[in-house]
Amino acid sequence: MLTEVMTKLGAGETLDHYRLDAEVARSGMSTLYRATDLQTGRQVAVKIPHAEMEADPVLLERFRREEEIGQTIDHPGVVKTFDGEDRSRRYMVIEWVEGRLLRAILNEEGKLPVDRAVALTVAICDALDNLHKHGVVHRDLKPENIMVCDGDRIKIIDFGIALKEDARRITQTGLTPALGTPDYISPEQVKGQHGDQRSDVYSLGAMLYEMLTGQAPFTGPSPLAVMNERLVTDPAPVRELEPEVSPEIEEILFRAMARDPRHRYATAAEMAWELEHQELVGVETGRNRPIRIGRFAINRGKMALYAALALVPLVMFVVMLLLARR
Repeated sequence: MLTEVMTKLGAGETLDHYRLDAEVARSGMSTLYRATDLQTGRQVAVKIPHAEMEADPVLLERFRREEEIGQTIDHPGVVKTFDGEDRSRRYMVIEWVEGRLLRAILNEEGKLPVDRAVALTVAICDALDNLHKHGVVHRDLKPENIMVCDGDRIKIIDFGIALKEDARRITQTGLTPALGTPDYISPEQVKGQHGDQRSDVYSLGAMLYEMLTGQAPFTGPSPLAVMNERLVTDPAPVRELEPEVSPEIEEILFRAMARDPRHRYATAAEMAWELEHQELVGVETGRNRPIRIGRFAINRGKMALYAALALVPLVMFVVMLLLARR
């Protein structure tokens, strides 16, 4: 039986058989420590929820969900959580990953070479596809949640707001419906919908866009403005910002970041396949390809409709004039 001990802990102290060596990160909900398992000598990460989090059933359920996902998924691209022991209080033990956050890499380098950005995206697709096959939607993919290790191996981390198909109840509580991060959140999440694996594909597309250009797809004076932008506009074509990007990659981004999820890749595996077989990607130039007028993207078919509607008054005027002359 878990005994709740609400004493505050810090670096240098011991929690059960884990020595907390250093504080790594702190959020509004928990603190993450690099720690040593004194029984095995291995390094791990220990995540301890704050007292106010443990008092909130919704936040506590998120914590439990994150732990459950980490214990369920066994994939080299997904961070693993350990269990199987009695603990004196609630905390999470996670594998320690040596590497750098993708965010730190982008902050330092601005943008990545095209080949590296594509390779990282394919690796993320592989891990993401495994998650989706296990019924897990991450819902908060962003550079801060991707650890890049030696050889550009990746680990997806932080499942704090992930959705598991067999446990949807936490999304029905008083949580903010637009879960996710403004720069990467999908349009349907902005609208308050749960989101599914295609929402993760959208977020991954936004990450690839930033890796290639050095900037997020949308900007605005506030997080709300940034989220609203994706409901009414498309980002600037990536080749306008980075001419080295091929038309095929631009097409892949267009498909991944379609505002309507029905027009996106249905799976991360589909996106990965096209990134790996760019020579087989057909670049869409037909009437349904959105084109840009100012900051707005308008479908060619809609433009034709608008033009026809604009001509209606003129046609009626001509008809009435001819009838009057008779």
